Formats: sequence, structure tokens, C-alpha cells
Amino acid sequence: MRYIAAYLLLKIAGNESPSAADIAKVIQSVGIEVDKNRVDSLLSELSGKDINALIAEGTSKLASVPSGGGAVSAAPAAGGGGAPAADAEKKEEKEEEKEESDDDMGFGLFD
Repeated sequence: MRYIAAYLLLKIAGNESPSAADIAKVIQSVGIEVDKNRVDSLLSELSGKDINALIAEGTSKLASVPSGGGAVSAAPAAGGGGAPAADAEKKEEKEEEKEESDDDMGFGLFD
């Protein structure tokens, strides 16, 4: 990631064709050792390609990837099905309160 980030920084700064030395200079400026093989590999992969087109292509591919999100809980059925759910919630709340009091081991952050 650091090599492509350095490459993109150079492109944004106006360097139309960043060289291996340019990328190495950016990376070394933050105290990181440069792996010449990775820089050479990156430049060979990007040679002759438009970086903006590659970013647009990657963005469209990422749009099709599921991003996770939370699980959707089912709504309780109509009728008397809500009472067991309420009991379960009360038990969970009691367990959470117990866990919270155990975490501080008798003293708080600002005591």
C-alpha cells in the first residue's frame, strides 16, 4: 500500500511519470526502508496505464462487493410472541450490568 500511496501522491503533486527514485524518496522521507523489488513491480504493473482509469475500474468492482452491515433481526410475530423476547432482553440487560461492574474491579478511571 505504501508504494501505491507514494505513487499517487506524486501524481497528485503533478509528476506525470513518477520514477522508482521519486517513489523511494517519498517513502524514505517518512523513515521507511524501500523494497526496490516492490517499487519495480508496481512501476511495471502501471506502465502504459492511466491511473484514473484504473481507479475508476477498481471503484466499480468495489461497488459489487458486499460491505457487511449489521444482521437484520426479525420482527416478533403478532399476538403473544413478544413476551418471551422481552424477558430475554431483561436478562441480557442484567448480564451486561454485571459485566460492566466486574470490568472496573472496584475502582474507576478518575478515582
